[in-house]
Amino acid sequence: MYQYDQIDQKIVDERVAQYSDQVRRRLSGELSEEEFRPLRLQNGLYMQRHAYMHRIAIPYGNLRSDQMRMLGTIAREHDRGYGHFSTRTNIQFNWIKLEETPEILRKLASVQMHGIQTSGNCIRNITADQFAGVAPDEFVDPRPWAEILRQWSTFHPEFAWLPRKFKIAINGSVEDRAAVQVHDLGVYLKKNAAGEVVASILAGGGLGRTPIVGAIIKEDLPWQHLLTYCEAVLRVYNRYGRRDNMYKARIKILVKALSPAKFAQQVEEEWVHLKDGPSTLTQEELDRVSQFFAPPAYEKLPDTDASYEKHLIESKAFARWIERNVRPHKVPGYASVTLSLKPTGIAPGDATDTQMEAVADLADEFSFGEIRVSHEQNLILANVKKRDLYTVWERAKALGFATSNIGLLTDIIACPGGDFCSLANAKSIPIAQAIQERFSDLDYVYDLGDLTLNISGCINACGHHHIGNIGVLGVDKDGSEWYQVTLGGEQSSGATGAHLGRVIGPSFSAEEMPDVVSQVIDTFVENRIEGERFIETYGRIGIAPFKERVYASRQPAHA
Repeated sequence: MYQYDQIDQKIVDERVAQYSDQVRRRLSGELSEEEFRPLRLQNGLYMQRHAYMHRIAIPYGNLRSDQMRMLGTIAREHDRGYGHFSTRTNIQFNWIKLEETPEILRKLASVQMHGIQTSGNCIRNITADQFAGVAPDEFVDPRPWAEILRQWSTFHPEFAWLPRKFKIAINGSVEDRAAVQVHDLGVYLKKNAAGEVVASILAGGGLGRTPIVGAIIKEDLPWQHLLTYCEAVLRVYNRYGRRDNMYKARIKILVKALSPAKFAQQVEEEWVHLKDGPSTLTQEELDRVSQFFAPPAYEKLPDTDASYEKHLIESKAFARWIERNVRPHKVPGYASVTLSLKPTGIAPGDATDTQMEAVADLADEFSFGEIRVSHEQNLILANVKKRDLYTVWERAKALGFATSNIGLLTDIIACPGGDFCSLANAKSIPIAQAIQERFSDLDYVYDLGDLTLNISGCINACGHHHIGNIGVLGVDKDGSEWYQVTLGGEQSSGATGAHLGRVIGPSFSAEEMPDVVSQVIDTFVENRIEGERFIETYGRIGIAPFKERVYASRQPAHA
């Protein structure tokens, strides 16, 4: 993982001191809330429904064990004993006192963390594949490139006041585990026939009020030009993106209005002034950053282990956990473990202070002191020896992190919704919990196979509901909370890319939602060909059978 140098540390420490003085002036009345608002947002502090929420950056979802322990400390000493891991792999603390925020940032700075650019119209936290560096299907480890982009974009003066927030995702594997196509700017890394790293650049993706799948605007970009080309994209957006209407200010609106081809042309014209300039990457700079992502000291192990195989045979529960929560590793004798933050009855993505500290202990003992955060709101131990998997499973069970539901119906992605967020139209967490309780039979859920369910509390789509196989959106109907359902969304489907879900019809009350999901699932089960995934059955039979089943017993009183 990347380690701060003296300059990095000084910059973050100086920002903490600056912010501490800003808070002092706000508390003394020298600064009004209107004056203070942009200052706190620059440090990730939001005013939510009940209290301040502090959003902390976790670059490309990578954490050291000491950083995870510090997050646990902050949860215990400054929050209500827990934190929420978000779909941007950040962590959010929902019950923060303003006067304590300088101390929170000081503690974070002591472990090389901060809240910079987790809010505002700037380049936000850059995300990547949670299995970067260990996935067998990987062409290129995206982490050095994500770190290069992070360093380039942090405090970039030209892009501090963009028309709207800007999100970047980067992937270097066959499977897109970073949802690249639904980001403002996406980067696919691969190697050309000569073995050189090149990038496909996508622009104009995004969810929210106007969901759009991004378009490729540049193929086979040599790695040396990654920063200069991205800078050209940002310059075109900064110049022509709308600032008169926040709902039309994202880059996806500009790309759609111009057409991807015309936007790409404008980027090329801008790139002429930047190509081969000072931001051109050198091998020396790539080597400098890449050294922080060198493989750990793996042992030379056989690809399997006798005790591991014995446990697989003797324990059905362990075998199921292996199938759902453990992934192959590029190094023989190792595997990657996903710790589920989705047990029934717990808000998706939440972890307590004691759980965070225990995960840090697991990382130190079994995974070289490293933890990953996925945009699906789970935690990953990326480098676990196969011979240790049974022990890790038992320890994870004791933590409540061993639910065997990764990629299944109850592995729900959900934003905090109306319980916390002042922007939300409806609650997300109670809906997620009600659905989990309805489908608490893990044997049944297991038999359903791969199936994603995503919930957003408002049109901003922080729960990525558009790309869930089943998507749920909270909407306001005359002051009441209702829920719109979409079907057929998918984060990625290989060569055909991401798909956006279709609305099945009028919205539903909160009380109806478990029944609605049950009816959708029943339709799937009745029409499924053996071995089909939900998305495959949906693709074969279309939306009509689901819609007919769901609305057969009710009158659509709300549009």
